[in-house]
Amino acid sequence: MFYVNESNGAELIEQATVAYTGRRVPTEAMRCVVRSANPKPGDLVLAMVKEIGHHKRLHRVDGSKKNLFVGDLVIVAYADRYAPAQFEARVPADLRDCDLVAAGGIAGTVVEKHDRIRRDPTRLKPLGLIASDPEAPPLNVGGSALEPVVGGARGNVPTIAVVGTTMDSGKTTSAAYLVHGLRRYGLNVGYAKVTGTGAAGDPELLRDAGASPVLDFTDLGYASTYLLPTAVVESMYGELVAHLEQAGVDAIVIEVADGLYQTETAGLLESETFRGLTDGIIFAAGESMGAVAGAEWLRGRDLPLRAIAGCITRSPLQVREAAACGTPIVTLKDLDDPATAAKLLYTDHE
Repeated sequence: MFYVNESNGAELIEQATVAYTGRRVPTEAMRCVVRSANPKPGDLVLAMVKEIGHHKRLHRVDGSKKNLFVGDLVIVAYADRYAPAQFEARVPADLRDCDLVAAGGIAGTVVEKHDRIRRDPTRLKPLGLIASDPEAPPLNVGGSALEPVVGGARGNVPTIAVVGTTMDSGKTTSAAYLVHGLRRYGLNVGYAKVTGTGAAGDPELLRDAGASPVLDFTDLGYASTYLLPTAVVESMYGELVAHLEQAGVDAIVIEVADGLYQTETAGLLESETFRGLTDGIIFAAGESMGAVAGAEWLRGRDLPLRAIAGCITRSPLQVREAAACGTPIVTLKDLDDPATAAKLLYTDHE
């Protein structure tokens, strides 16, 4: 058991593994631990692993994964989480024992879980919030965000958004193959994930596919985007596009987490910023009814649906059923084809 006081806080911080969600916060700023403040979304906390549950590994800052053991010290961020296939969680009111609700390093209290999750969440004992000085406010991931681009997004780079029916519908894999196909066409492609829960896996996959730069909402100071106001998410979309434009890319692929009925996703897709900066949409679906309903949802809002992709393409019978909606259905092989990828990017782009 660890006991924190003014003399040993810095020593315990040095022993801890910093999670992916804290990757932008300078380690030299993590100098002490305070217990006098209650946690807020984005605050970094030094915690001890109390019990191993569903999450057995933690994503490090460099994207590697640490196997967790009882007694390990970790630095993670408090945040709310929305994950229909795993947990819904909220930031607790104080520094009571809580849960590791995402492998990227999210501390919260689970309020709901999918019934396929057999194990309880990994339990954490918070030892205190991380600060640079005992009298300073706790360090928050929002304090290390990228500076906004002067002038904002211009909308002069063709941009494809990848959205889907829900978590695990094939959005990230579809985005990676689209990026790879565009790279094979000869384009420099930037990627960003605008909503979701901080984790290293998706950015690493997109880097491997050839995207550069690769950004996500953690670069804008958010460990998770669950429960953020629509106006904030809309602003984040424009800011990520602006950073990718500034990098001089030829094409932009942006992933939107979760499904069309998720509050933050729906609000973003219906926003003026999304409409103004998005040239086309790839819709990832898990089965035929979701594909048809999603296509109708997008068309009903006059959004530029280009193709259906995702897990549905594993089933020829489901593809045959979904074909009735009249939208092209593209496999991973199609997305990786340079000509097909370019056609999806440039259709109707002015």
